[in-house]
Amino acid sequence: MTEAKTKTYKGSCLCSAVKFELIGEFQSFFLCHCSRCQKDTGSAHAANLFAPSAKLVWTQGENDVKTYLHPNSRHAKSFCRHCGSALPMVADSIKSVVVPAGSLDEAPSILPTAKIFVGSCASWSKDLSDIPSFETFPSA
Repeated sequence: MTEAKTKTYKGSCLCSAVKFELIGEFQSFFLCHCSRCQKDTGSAHAANLFAPSAKLVWTQGENDVKTYLHPNSRHAKSFCRHCGSALPMVADSIKSVVVPAGSLDEAPSILPTAKIFVGSCASWSKDLSDIPSFETFPSA
């Protein structure tokens, strides 16, 4: 009988001051449209992966990771104190490691599993299917 190999994902912040590994697999991948996620990402939604049975290991810059916990809520965000990039955190309240998808250095093993809090969706992001798309920055 062969032993199943545990997947290890690597990730980092934009300035590379912080690096991490997630040892384990993701259970879910939510695109959260709540107003708090819109504020802390500056975008239409947050894209977070949840790994309840995984282990988060900081391989570089753990002291550069800061966490903001929004008062009277479970909403929290970890980030690099140098570049502000979103970083993973252990969310004790839901017993899971929460990993911002964009912080990974490779594609996750799963696609988004659900859009959540769509009742709070930014009106400008509800239907983007007719918006032109470009491979790079569009020319003037």
